[in-house]
Amino acid sequence: MIDDDSRSTYASLRPSGWYLRGVRTSFSLPGLILMAAFVGFAGLARDAGLTLVQTVFMTGIVWALPAKVVLVGSILAGNTLPAAAFAVSLSSVRLMPMVVALVPEMRVPTTRKWVLYLLSHFVAVTSWVLAMEKFQHVPRKMRTTFYAGLGSTLVLTNMAVVAIVFTMAGRLPATISAALFLLTPMYFLTSLWGSARERAGHVAMAAGLLLGPVFHLLTPEFDLLGAGLSGGIMAYVFHRIVRRRGT
Repeated sequence: MIDDDSRSTYASLRPSGWYLRGVRTSFSLPGLILMAAFVGFAGLARDAGLTLVQTVFMTGIVWALPAKVVLVGSILAGNTLPAAAFAVSLSSVRLMPMVVALVPEMRVPTTRKWVLYLLSHFVAVTSWVLAMEKFQHVPRKMRTTFYAGLGSTLVLTNMAVVAIVFTMAGRLPATISAALFLLTPMYFLTSLWGSARERAGHVAMAAGLLLGPVFHLLTPEFDLLGAGLSGGIMAYVFHRIVRRRGT
C-alpha cells in the first residue's frame, strides 16, 4: 500500500520524472540477469560469423532473446530467409498474450494508438514482469511514460552490452557463455511462478517442465510447441475443474 505522503509525491511528478523512474527500474536484478544473458548471446553471434553491426542491429530490432537465438540457429543451419523469418515469428507468438495483458494496463482514453504500437516492441518477459509489478504504484495516465523509460533503457543498454562484448579481443569460454544463457530462463521460471495469480499457472509451468523432455524424445522438431500446448490444455482443464467445484 502507498501512504498519503508517497501518493502526493507521485502525483507531483512530471512525465520526465516517471520516465526516469522507468529507467531506474530497469537497473534491477532482473535487468542485470538479462544483461548477463546478452553477454552469452554476443559470444554466440560472434562465433556464428555475424558482424558487429548485424549483432547490435538484431538486438534492437528483434529484441526478445529467444527469437534472436532462433535466428542465429537458422543462419548456422543455412535456412532460407522466409524459413528464418517464419521461425522467429513463431517463437515470438508467445509474447502476444503478454501484450494483450499489458496494453490495457497502460491505456487511457487519450492514449494514441501509435504509442501503444511502439511500446509493444519492448514487450519481453523481463520488461513485462517488471511493469506488471510496478504499475500498481504508477498513475494510469503515466504508465506509458514509465514503460517507455523501462523498455527503451533495457533495449539500449543491452545493445551497448552486446557491442562491448563483441569487440572484446578474447572470447568467453563456451561453458561460461552457456551458464550465462541459463540465468535468463531460470529467472523467467522463478518470476513467472511467483507472479502467477492462479494455481492453474503453476500447473501449466510444472506440466511444461515435465513434458518437455518427453516431447523432445518423441518430436524433437516440435518439442516446445507440444509441451506448451499440452501444458496449457492441462492447466485449462484444471482451472475449469477448480472453478466448477468452487461454484
